[in-house]
Amino acid sequence: MNTTQNAKAERFRALHDQPGTFIIPNPWDVASAHILEGFGFEALATSSAASASVIGKKDGGLSRDGALEHARAITQATDVPVSADLEAGFGDEPEIVGETVRLAAGVGLVGCTIEDATRKPDHPLYEFELAVERIAAAAEAARSLPFPFILTARAHNLLYSNPSLEETIRRLQAYEKAGADVLFAPGLPDLVAVREVCSAVSKPVNFMVGIKGKSFSVAELAAAGVKRISLATSLYRAAMTGLLEAAREVKNGQFGFLDRCATTAELNEIMRI
Repeated sequence: MNTTQNAKAERFRALHDQPGTFIIPNPWDVASAHILEGFGFEALATSSAASASVIGKKDGGLSRDGALEHARAITQATDVPVSADLEAGFGDEPEIVGETVRLAAGVGLVGCTIEDATRKPDHPLYEFELAVERIAAAAEAARSLPFPFILTARAHNLLYSNPSLEETIRRLQAYEKAGADVLFAPGLPDLVAVREVCSAVSKPVNFMVGIKGKSFSVAELAAAGVKRISLATSLYRAAMTGLLEAAREVKNGQFGFLDRCATTAELNEIMRI
């Protein structure tokens, strides 16, 4: 830990403590991180799926070392706090999850998310007790650090069969008691559910924008009680959609996309390079 990392950690903590709702967008490489920082976003977060995609892998395809090295590149390239999507902590045992948090701090991160999804089709979620133990181990590791490290716990049951908001809330409340600083449930179906989750816990709630039909405006989410809004892979997908459209035009012998492009000078200015 150095003074720069400590300053970033304090700023990240302050974003969660101060009034209002803030957006934490998700870059997928150094260039996109520079652009988002250039637009004035006060914190950034990696996306496991976007991070894997840029090297030709599916979500979940990065090793722990790979995910941390990717995060290191972004933390070293930007002046804003960075949190990382560290999936399920890269191991089933609570001790491994705790070690992942300590390693995350070592690459300059000031926060991370840990989910309760196993990525095993026949058993997609960790059993309740083990899921709580894993968050407790992550929280213990975070508290052992010499700066405030924001631990976000993610309940994923709404993304699988037999989704239950009641079970989501039960898990989030248990993760809060286990020491999580932020609670997160991808796939909340509507604003009523968002309000229920925000009312059921006392810690800040992160809402993920990026699912069609299940994404809402900043004003609506703020009114529902959301503190932090992340974007998952949505910016990466928007960028790749632009590439797809341009490639189709080129394949058809047209170059109309050039009229829509930012110039290199404009990009360099926003990235401050």
